[in-house]
Amino acid sequence: MKQLTFHFDFISPYAYLAFEQLPEALKGLSYAVDYRPLLFAGLLKHHGQLGPAEIPPKRDWTYRQVLWHAHAHGIPLQLPAAHPFNPLGLLRLALACGEDGRVNRYVAETLFRHAWRGGADAADAGRLEQARALLQPRRDPAGDAVKAELKANTDAAVARGLFGVPTIEVDGRLFWGFDSLPMLRAYLQGDAWFGSGAWEHAAALPAGQTRR
Repeated sequence: MKQLTFHFDFISPYAYLAFEQLPEALKGLSYAVDYRPLLFAGLLKHHGQLGPAEIPPKRDWTYRQVLWHAHAHGIPLQLPAAHPFNPLGLLRLALACGEDGRVNRYVAETLFRHAWRGGADAADAGRLEQARALLQPRRDPAGDAVKAELKANTDAAVARGLFGVPTIEVDGRLFWGFDSLPMLRAYLQGDAWFGSGAWEHAAALPAGQTRR
């Protein structure tokens, strides 16, 4: 059985799509998943990047593409009332329900669907309180321990080389994005390409020119 780590932030529609599609994408394979929330903004800050929703033309394309992917894969999705939204309330609530920086699939599913189904405000205080009442976290989402776990998850993700969400980690390999699920399945099935040296060669390609 392979052990997968699913790194995510509720702010990402691609993370939602990948989360929903994962059981179907890996159907028939033997695996277990650790679900680890992190702060996507922390990855962006570390790498000096803007998020997709911070570049106006890319923002429009992102929403069109995720709506298409949802339609094509039969995944219910309605854009929230506003995006990007502040995901800290959702991330901390999730971690308050879990332990050691991990959450179970039910908690992740509840909060992903809170954000990406129904078209409401994902960060609305009243809705967050309803989610808290439903999940009944064992710890205080605003407590220092939960905040420290979120930071630790984000810092550990940076150290592992993550730059975006969703990222699924297995055997030290990182599979980024909703569209990497078929590639992940091929790896788990033992596709010979992964032993051909192509994976390693791609990372060794020298840069011909850099912008200043």
